[in-house]
Amino acid sequence: MNSAESAALVLVCHERGWTAAPNGETADLVLINTCSVRKTAEQRALGRIALYASLKKKSLKQGRRFALVVAGCMAQRMGKTLKEKFPEVDYVMGTASRSVFPLILEAVEKNTSNSKYAFPEIATEETPVFSFSSSHLEEGQFRSFVPIMHGCDNFCSYCIVPFVRGREVSRAPKLISEEIRLVGGRGVREITLLGQNVNTYNWKISDQNPTPHSHSPLPAAHLDFAGLLRIVAAEAQNSGVKRLRFLSANPKDFSPETIRVMAENPVFCRHLHLPVQHGSNRILKAMNRGYTRERFLSLVDDIRRAMPKISLSTDILVGFPGETEEDLEETLALMEKVRFLYAYMYHFNPREGTAAFDMPNRVSEDVKRKRLARIIDLQKKHTAESLKNRIGEREIVLVEGISRKNADELITRTERDEMAVAPGPVSLIGSFVELTLSGLRGNTFRAKELKPCPGD
Repeated sequence: MNSAESAALVLVCHERGWTAAPNGETADLVLINTCSVRKTAEQRALGRIALYASLKKKSLKQGRRFALVVAGCMAQRMGKTLKEKFPEVDYVMGTASRSVFPLILEAVEKNTSNSKYAFPEIATEETPVFSFSSSHLEEGQFRSFVPIMHGCDNFCSYCIVPFVRGREVSRAPKLISEEIRLVGGRGVREITLLGQNVNTYNWKISDQNPTPHSHSPLPAAHLDFAGLLRIVAAEAQNSGVKRLRFLSANPKDFSPETIRVMAENPVFCRHLHLPVQHGSNRILKAMNRGYTRERFLSLVDDIRRAMPKISLSTDILVGFPGETEEDLEETLALMEKVRFLYAYMYHFNPREGTAAFDMPNRVSEDVKRKRLARIIDLQKKHTAESLKNRIGEREIVLVEGISRKNADELITRTERDEMAVAPGPVSLIGSFVELTLSGLRGNTFRAKELKPCPGD
């Protein structure tokens, strides 16, 4: 989501005639878009802010203009405290206040004497209400993010997101369709629909007319996530977009109809990120996740029955307050049963303001690290076995660019979200090709040849 919103802010800059600076030392404006999901993310952001605060002091001594803006979740959470900690920051722009960014740019443009900027320094109030940008396309990319909703109403006990992103807001399907047509017209081949809790999308459209030129009529009163997926599938296929994904889906809100829509429409990639977080019912309840391990495993069975070749990835959180060795064993057992292709694995990090922050029976740092190591080792084993079993299979992949490790190879992605490299001409970048998965280099497939897909 931060990548998508950063791209949208860059587009605003371009629309006003700004261009990217080669580095922070020569920039007129530095914009830092921050995250608060984990404490480590905030620590990295604070380090980056400190660096640019120092650069600003140096620039001011040289008489050069330098505006410093901090945006995003950490800006929303800290507000005035951030400005007090770093007086060099000119603007603190929260998650619901991006609409003021053009006004900030205008103030910076007018300030040629390095005087105090004539605009409110703190913009973290949710007025006006959150609004979506018209486009989130990163220039030159063949894959694009399209946010469809914002915020979260779940209040998982460990999660800061509802406090920095606010309550759920669904984006008008008309605007979603328009962005899909826009990015499709600019050569995007794959779209990922985004939301903090993407499958709780819920739009009441009683006062909205059908989208002009839409290839799929909108319903008259109510649209849920599965209904939106049907519209998006039609729009994508008519806009030249060949693949669709979505992030992140909460297991408790994953409906049978959503599974049916995915299975019926091959435009949806056969990969799904399904965050389980834990394998113990006791811990899942303490986390306020809203489902049991049995419900999760049943959902996985339903998904794989409808789409046998689908790959699954997940998030796993260990070391939650009160977690025992038995709870950890239940998580390991769930992993053995599901066998995820990959996982984002981390240990509990208390976030001030969440329900879990004051929970008793904290797990020690040493124990958390050891438990996390066991989770990581098992996932590495599953990933290696899954990839090895795929060698020899024929795949259609999207060529994304030149490999960072070998300039003579192209990096590609399967619909199962696996990476493969193969030699080939740069003219294939942005197109779909066929290849045979012939070997592995770490977790990346090797292939010997790329064959352009007919009609692509």
